[in-house]
Amino acid sequence: MSAGFDSPASLLAMARGLVIGEALLDVVTGPDDEALGTHPGGSPANVALGLARLGHDARLLTWLGPDDAGRVILSHLETSGVTVIPASAGAERTSVARARLDAHGTASYDFDIEWRVATSDLATLTGAAGVDVVHTGSIATILQPGSSAVEALLDRLMGQATITYDPNARPALMGEADITLAKIFAFVETADVVKVSDEDLAWLLPGTDPMDVADSWLMRGPSVVVVTLGGGGADAVCRSGWVHLDAPRIDVVDTVGAGDAFSAGLIDGLATADLLGGGRRDQLRTIDTQTLLNAMQRAITVAGITVGRAGADPPWRRELEPR
Repeated sequence: MSAGFDSPASLLAMARGLVIGEALLDVVTGPDDEALGTHPGGSPANVALGLARLGHDARLLTWLGPDDAGRVILSHLETSGVTVIPASAGAERTSVARARLDAHGTASYDFDIEWRVATSDLATLTGAAGVDVVHTGSIATILQPGSSAVEALLDRLMGQATITYDPNARPALMGEADITLAKIFAFVETADVVKVSDEDLAWLLPGTDPMDVADSWLMRGPSVVVVTLGGGGADAVCRSGWVHLDAPRIDVVDTVGAGDAFSAGLIDGLATADLLGGGRRDQLRTIDTQTLLNAMQRAITVAGITVGRAGADPPWRRELEPR
């Protein structure tokens, strides 16, 4: 099924989503270490934020403390419509990331983070109606003790939901690349959709062509593997073929949350094409290249708006509607 994004029907394709992963406070500085402010962040939390602003039912299982940072993050997420699962409030203190922007607005990170998962019955996590898509990635899938719990949760949820995964590598926190890659493979093999950046692959597999990696990862089980290329757009591969989409020309403020916005937009695009949910796995596996290109167009549009403003500030659905 292929669908455009300018039809009224596309605005009704809402998904029930569960995002599992870290939420933290980004403390942002510029090239000369000048303070540029603080923003709620964390890659999975940013994806939940993006989904909620696009009108989806977004639930987040994370790990927050009873402190000012935790209250700021909670308010930020709930104001945008994210349901933060109560079991998320078990940390002694909320994690912090220090993001330093270079002269081009590209962020590098240092972290003060603890990651755990307070698991419970699936009905508590997914809500009474269940979920169509489960997203995870980044620190949540690598840092113990939480990462093992995330993997176990995905095993329990994959029968009812599409699994999407973004490795979103953080070299400063994840240790040796080859050890991290072995952990990433486990999640690639579980996921239906993988989105990875060329920067991630340059660290994980230096000197390897990103599309060769995408092809090899596709053989591990996913239905779609997308490689984002920053200002170069994105490539993707599915069993029907390979597609490329250029990025629009944008005045970049910073890249904080850009990849997470892309992930939210990609999920939104797949919802529009009615390809989410455990019962749609076979249809997703045979996705055609035009439908994939449509979903990527939505993802690039959402990411493009995000990089045009400070921090992880993805667009609301009304910002994407034709005027």
